[in-house]
Amino acid sequence: MATSPKQRFRLSDDQQRIRASQGHSVAVELGYVPMVPPATLYHGTTERYLSIILEQGLLKMNRQHVHLSADSATARQVGSRHGVPVVLVVDTAQMHADGNPFYQADNGVWLTEAVPPQYLRRLGE
Repeated sequence: MATSPKQRFRLSDDQQRIRASQGHSVAVELGYVPMVPPATLYHGTTERYLSIILEQGLLKMNRQHVHLSADSATARQVGSRHGVPVVLVVDTAQMHADGNPFYQADNGVWLTEAVPPQYLRRLGE
């Protein structure tokens, strides 16, 4: 657990159980409280998903949340796992002002329910 580069696991308070900090595909009560996000966050994807994401937004699909990165380099690395990466910039300041809640996992990954397309743009545009 300590050597995992993604740091996505956490020990229980009694140090007897281990669980993922985020990325669950089954309902898990994580106990995260809403937080004010940075003004922008990032999401890594690939070119093949770009048009549908820009049309429908980022959806959690089979997970409990959409995952966002605090920096574009991390988002690029995430996107590169599935092909040529594309980095999307999320206007989290406006999303938050519009009432969308954000949470931060123990490993620094930002979480939200969905990102509607009006809050997205491709990095560099």
